[in-house]
Amino acid sequence: MRQSKIFTKTEKNVAAEEISRNAQLLIQAGMIDKLMAGVFTLLPLGLKVCKKIEKIIREEINAIGGQELFMPTLNPKENWVKTGRWDSVDDLFKLPVGEGKELALAPTHEEIVVPIAKKFINSYKDLPVSVYHFQNKFRNEKRAKSGLLRGREFIMKDLYSFHLNQESLDEFYETVKKAYEKIFQRAGIGEKTYLTYAGGGSFSKYSHEFQCLADAGEDLIYICEKCRVAVNKEILADQQNKCPECGNENLVEKKAIEVGNIFKLGTKFSAPFDLAVMDANGNRQTLVMGCYGIGLQRLMGTVVEIHHDEKGIIWPESVAPFGVHLISLGQNEVAEKIYAELEASGVEVLFDDREVSAGEKFADADLIGVPIRLVVSKKSLEQGGVELKLRKEKESAVISLEEVKKRIIKK
Repeated sequence: MRQSKIFTKTEKNVAAEEISRNAQLLIQAGMIDKLMAGVFTLLPLGLKVCKKIEKIIREEINAIGGQELFMPTLNPKENWVKTGRWDSVDDLFKLPVGEGKELALAPTHEEIVVPIAKKFINSYKDLPVSVYHFQNKFRNEKRAKSGLLRGREFIMKDLYSFHLNQESLDEFYETVKKAYEKIFQRAGIGEKTYLTYAGGGSFSKYSHEFQCLADAGEDLIYICEKCRVAVNKEILADQQNKCPECGNENLVEKKAIEVGNIFKLGTKFSAPFDLAVMDANGNRQTLVMGCYGIGLQRLMGTVVEIHHDEKGIIWPESVAPFGVHLISLGQNEVAEKIYAELEASGVEVLFDDREVSAGEKFADADLIGVPIRLVVSKKSLEQGGVELKLRKEKESAVISLEEVKKRIIKK
């Protein structure tokens, strides 16, 4: 993509009330636009990042047998009344539609996926099965803040699994844990993300959160460095300040951002809709369920909180909007050839062909945070090629055009 043609522009400053680093940098880089508290537009570059995150999640969930569908955001009131959540969910948006009727703007989709499952799960032989979707969620968040980390409208990946018995649910639950670890590793935050024990509600001793260590985090977790797991405050009190896996009492308090969660739901949602089948012995069994969520914008914001410096964002290669930022300093003919060759080889290139100063080009490159910067200048050509600099490193080096192909074009 030619930078001169991008719909958005970078900004030097953002509103003073925008105190979160992820929002500041993403707004300055022209990746998101704030409409109101907790509601953001994903602009073209930001959407590219979000789609990369979505692709990673889809690949890993497909790999464990998840089947993708797409459920509506508008939900009938009666489904939520049936589960008892119409009046118990504090952040539920309720939408009057005339004649005394109301709809819900879904913050989650158990009330929709269970009736769907009831239509198609007719035998124990259909089990286990899991379905997921990416969908806009709406939550009437009373304290929307921290940029993309706490929003009122956002994209969520919801995975729901259906099982004949607890043993099957437990097995799949462990499979999802591993898939989530892969997702966060691929997104560039794996080393800082901890499986965290949380309250399990009525149907299991624990649920689990995936918490990423960050100064911007609103949660406090307590890390067991022996097991590389953590507990939240609730579990810390219940376990008398001990690790639930090894009993270690020397837990370290850290701030963190919740980037995913998984729950064993038991029959909480299947029972109200009478989702049941006959087992192999002819006994009627109400299905047990699990649910597993990841917020895409929250994950995107967390990546920025973890990967940035004083100049801007430092995107991991896996989720970067482009693979290469190509900058021409008065050498458009050579730069055009490089751009064409990289693009033809499948490399995503942001080509800064603008007629602005070198300083502005470099500042924007650091702000946008593409992993590799290539600069074509008179000086670099005299030295035998182009200047290559990795965004995460300070030093640069001039390499030949042939070396560019070897280092960047992936066969």
